[in-house]
Amino acid sequence: MPDSRCFHISATGALTLHSSYEDASAAAAAEGGYVWLDFFLPRRDELSALAGPLGLHALSIEDCTDENQVPKIEDFPHNTFIIFNALSHRERSLTVSEVDLFLGQGYLLTASGYGAGGAKPLEGIERVVEHNAENAAQGPVFLLHIVLDFVVDRKFASIEALEDDLTSAEEQMLASPSSFNPAELLDLRRHLLAVRKSLFHEREILVKICRRDSPFIPEKAVFHFRDIYDHLAKFFELAEAYREIVTSLMELHMSMLNNLMAKAANDTNNTVRRLTFITTIFMPLTLLAGIGGMSEWTMMTGQQHWRLAYPALFLGMAVLGVTSYFLLKKLEKKDRGPGAGQ
Repeated sequence: MPDSRCFHISATGALTLHSSYEDASAAAAAEGGYVWLDFFLPRRDELSALAGPLGLHALSIEDCTDENQVPKIEDFPHNTFIIFNALSHRERSLTVSEVDLFLGQGYLLTASGYGAGGAKPLEGIERVVEHNAENAAQGPVFLLHIVLDFVVDRKFASIEALEDDLTSAEEQMLASPSSFNPAELLDLRRHLLAVRKSLFHEREILVKICRRDSPFIPEKAVFHFRDIYDHLAKFFELAEAYREIVTSLMELHMSMLNNLMAKAANDTNNTVRRLTFITTIFMPLTLLAGIGGMSEWTMMTGQQHWRLAYPALFLGMAVLGVTSYFLLKKLEKKDRGPGAGQ
């Protein structure tokens, strides 16, 4: 597909490709109809060359070649200039690019590709125009509606892809909150913020069009643009809802991590408690074992009674151990309250 195309759209809506604007304009003058100029990443000098024949304002040409513009509509003496955004979603990445449109008497100029990373936002638009030849035949403003409707319909595919990413992130987070990367949610929130920003300004464009602020948009065409406004309003609500879901998921992820940390802390506390319990029981037994190991019992009872002294020592140690165990269990149960688990 060439970088620039010049079409003559006849009174019946038939598209004829010409090699230059002059040829397309001559065909329109001879046969009726109007001219459609479709540019992909046009240079400023290419647009400046059309400033005289089409009455393009220098400020609109500057805005057209600037990638950092927000969607807007501006009226100039010879045309209405519109900046719209096209969305493209690929491999969990959202691209927001520009589609610039100049609507004048007897022509429509479309320029796209800025910020698209090499993608063509209006690829295949000529087939859509041919399919809607009856509407396109009514004039440049109806071709403008076809182009904007094409761009807005493609937005829905990108918004659906973001919804799929959101669902996938939610499933991964619930399946394994500890290994889930929260950067995915941050990327989703950033993408949805970009979509919301774009849709907010585009709604304002459609409001101005439906109010007939532009002298190049007649009343009979307004009804077509209201349908586009309805789609944008619905997409805006979806973007808002998805942003709220992302915020809720971020809060849920933090809560789940806190629960995992609390569980790990409880497990550590239980382990320490068991070790302390065992140590407390064996401390007096260790003392008695040490005394018995130094033959103190034979010194007290005499060596001739060692057969009785050591069994008595072992029995005393067993009684002391069992007594300590039940005493500590009772104290532990009292400290933990009634009905507490073991």
